[in-house]
Amino acid sequence: MRANTLFAGGAIATALLISGNAAATNGYFTHGIGTHNKAQAGSGTASPEQSIDAANNIASGVLVGDRLDMGIAIFSPRRSYDATDSQINGQFGAFTINADNVESGSEYFPIPYIGKSWALENDRAISLLFYGRGGMNTDYTDGSATFDPDGPGPAPVMTLPGTFGTGNTGVNLNQAFLELGYSFKAGDFAFGIGPVIAMQTFEIEGVSAFGGFTKTFAASGGTQPPTGLSNNGTDYSLGYGLKVGAIWNATDTLDFAVSYQSRMEMQEFDDYSDLFAQKGSFDIPAVGRVGVSWQATERLKLHFDIEHAQYGEIESIATPLQRIFDCPTAGQGGTNVEACFGGNQGAGFGWSDVTTYKIGGSYIRGDSPFTYRFGYNYSEQPIDESAVVLNILAPATVEQHFTFGVSRKNAKGNEFSVAFMYAPENSVTGPNAFDPTQNIELTMDQFEIEFSWSW
Repeated sequence: MRANTLFAGGAIATALLISGNAAATNGYFTHGIGTHNKAQAGSGTASPEQSIDAANNIASGVLVGDRLDMGIAIFSPRRSYDATDSQINGQFGAFTINADNVESGSEYFPIPYIGKSWALENDRAISLLFYGRGGMNTDYTDGSATFDPDGPGPAPVMTLPGTFGTGNTGVNLNQAFLELGYSFKAGDFAFGIGPVIAMQTFEIEGVSAFGGFTKTFAASGGTQPPTGLSNNGTDYSLGYGLKVGAIWNATDTLDFAVSYQSRMEMQEFDDYSDLFAQKGSFDIPAVGRVGVSWQATERLKLHFDIEHAQYGEIESIATPLQRIFDCPTAGQGGTNVEACFGGNQGAGFGWSDVTTYKIGGSYIRGDSPFTYRFGYNYSEQPIDESAVVLNILAPATVEQHFTFGVSRKNAKGNEFSVAFMYAPENSVTGPNAFDPTQNIELTMDQFEIEFSWSW
């Protein structure tokens, strides 16, 4: 019965993850995984409570016993960009985003998860997890751009609909993960290791105006238009990585945790080989975490965690947008075709690494069946100001998350939980790299509610 439930739930979760959308928060990762973890702003990895906590530290499985946890979040990011007036309006090789405030549509996304842990003999356990973590989504149906569609030079110029002058504009990146973890105890320590399999889907629309900046176009001397840049539907990418983790029960009141997920080597997005560096490469960055939990009183537990995501190691994410001006067709005297979009050193989103600080806690009130959780996390947004024009597609600008949650156990020990998250509005402003006489401001705020049931 339990195995059948797990299989059916996993199939449903995976299908939803592949078809659903997500958006940026700590970089493009969610602020936590699992309802308890999210209610504590992603903290508490040294004190696991749910089977899904193995997604945060794979050593958790042996500490939580036999459990089945299923949940679904409704995530709502609100994104927009605001472009100022330009002094040259698309002339002299400029690419001008017309002055306007444009909001992205598609503001509500379901994100499910399922986790199961099996306790084995001799302090060992197996964990099986399905979940979504991260992603980017924007959907702009308004806006317009002014530029010379025939290449750099003075007027004539054209004003065309769409953020980049080629119709509806947006990006949709989804990520689904399957993990199988093995964990065991040795004295006061718990250890875990296991493989992670990932699936990404990606689609982008409305960026064909950048075709002249691609390696395909530049290497052919301007005779071959790119076919892997924009409006090619959904492409798929599979990949893998490895997770390791440890939890130390140092004293009756103090626990420590450390975990690491390797860089995930993903298949290239062949349908977008003219967009991403290295012919469509888009790996998932490595993530490391440390955490400490303190049982302050019989009813109050406090947590502090640090997470570091290495976006700066992923070429398609980290390479500065300014690299595009080394491309021979960018009109700046460049001679390096590998600096063009799709090249081995092709321009990217200009993101830096993200370090997130997370504090949280839980409180049990008297003999009540309720447990209350709370948290706050902070990380600097990863976007370099010089790359705001490309990050219209991925405005990961939020820096703070405030969270709260509550759980209720019934007489059988099963538990219903809910978590809330609010990320206040934050913005980043910088010059349009293709028209330095105008500035672009990117803005985002978010809220989320997640429900889960545990057996």
